[in-house]
Amino acid sequence: MHTAPLSPAAPPSSPPVPLSALARVVRSKNAGPTQLTLDLFFHEAAGYERAAASAALQADAVAGLYGLAAGEARRFELPALQALKFTLPRRVVAGSPGDGDVYGAQQHGPLLGVEI
Repeated sequence: MHTAPLSPAAPPSSPPVPLSALARVVRSKNAGPTQLTLDLFFHEAAGYERAAASAALQADAVAGLYGLAAGEARRFELPALQALKFTLPRRVVAGSPGDGDVYGAQQHGPLLGVEI
């Protein structure tokens, strides 16, 4: 009697970890006066892959995190650099009245609380 080999058990799901535990750099900066870019660089490929697959780091989820409508954030995957990049519209044009961060350098804060 021939029996099929047993398939390996599925790996247990990993508990969520803070993005800051996987990423070596989480930063923001202007991408022109009307756009903001968020850059995430990961320590290793496994962390990058986990982040890239995470629902919390899909473009629409990041848009929601910043109070934007679905479709307003764009996500770029850079596997050779183990990096994800997001581009969002700025609510206020850089340097105009009401702009509290002319360089866009302090806008990455909401990402620090993300768990993946």
